[in-house]
Amino acid sequence: MSPETITLVFLIFAIIMFAWEKIPLSITAMIVAVGLTLTGVLKPEEAFAGFVDGNVLLFMAMFIIGAAFFDTGMAQRVGVIVTKFAKTERQLIVTVMVVTGTMSGFLSNTGTAAVLIPVLIGIAAKSGFARSKLLLPLVMAAALGGNLSLIGAPGNMIAQSALQDIGLEFGFFEYAKIGLPMLIIGILYFVLIGYKFLPNREDDPLDKNSVYSKQVDYSNVSKWRQRIALIVLIITIIAMVFEKQIGVKLYVSAWFGALILVATNVISEREALRSIDMNTILLFVGSLALARSMEVSGAGKVIADTILAVLGNNPSPIMLLIVILVISAVMTNFMSNTATTALLVPIGLSISSALGTDPKAVLMATVIGGSFAFATPIAMPANTMVYGIGGFTFNDFVKAGAPLVILSIIVSAILLPILFPFYP
Repeated sequence: MSPETITLVFLIFAIIMFAWEKIPLSITAMIVAVGLTLTGVLKPEEAFAGFVDGNVLLFMAMFIIGAAFFDTGMAQRVGVIVTKFAKTERQLIVTVMVVTGTMSGFLSNTGTAAVLIPVLIGIAAKSGFARSKLLLPLVMAAALGGNLSLIGAPGNMIAQSALQDIGLEFGFFEYAKIGLPMLIIGILYFVLIGYKFLPNREDDPLDKNSVYSKQVDYSNVSKWRQRIALIVLIITIIAMVFEKQIGVKLYVSAWFGALILVATNVISEREALRSIDMNTILLFVGSLALARSMEVSGAGKVIADTILAVLGNNPSPIMLLIVILVISAVMTNFMSNTATTALLVPIGLSISSALGTDPKAVLMATVIGGSFAFATPIAMPANTMVYGIGGFTFNDFVKAGAPLVILSIIVSAILLPILFPFYP
């Protein structure tokens, strides 16, 4: 078989396995990387170059910084303080979405949700507010908040790596041009319309063995450790924002912060190593290998040409944009949002090359569409986390999330051509 055909076979394999999830996504991705090496499509150094990719190094350091922020109780403390100002259910929804979205923009959205879920359960129990009405806005804000910065979600970094390969890159807050308006729209949606679609039922008692039925006591954590965790996070983010001015790479700033936290024993060496999510790292590395093979084998061009043939010889940029958004949004609700972005980014680059469009515009549309993981409980880990404890049904996600997906596609289709035109 030709390299092009082999790559397409591995692409189909990845799509099926990512959607089926009978084996972990990370293992599927690495099977692809190894397979592409054994079949000679990629050299070993090409297939596994992701392990020394700057974006992978950045993620590893941010896992450690995020773990320190969570494990010292600083994240919970921020959540409790802020939610004290909400007196009504709708006010609490707004507050929760602002806090979750903001934290998710710089930390793991799964980690952010994991920390704030027990906080919210405690508030719901004390206030009498329905737990089921608070948890869905929380996880959807976590998805929306991932587009506030370059480090907000793995998909953002996958697109960044693809751009860097062709000599371009996104700025630290470039995603926020779309992400911030989308987060605001999401909050307004739940306050004005979506609130009516949230399940209105009495909460079931939590399982006594559930981790969320137990309140973690952080009173024994030293105040200085909490303060250092917060200070390091803030300084690291500032350093990354001003990367160009200070001349220090993002991953270097992140690792400097991570090493300070370990050196000062804010987080132990063992906990720091345990905090690095190897599933994400392996998925990232395998995805980069697949993207590379689609480029060198010409498989990406074949797929792009097929899509363009369906759209016509001179497709309208708006029509192309809508197609990208819809494909991304549909796929991300039935497989991992990271996997969706990983599969579509190389195809997006090939489409951009074939049409002579701005690759940043195409990839921005791909990543944004891939973040609309609102309509199913399997769209992202945070959704799955609240599925049981909120007593939700699959339909609850569809009722509250599907209208937000449609609204997000419409708003993105308006904003993207203005802020990221395909033909600047």
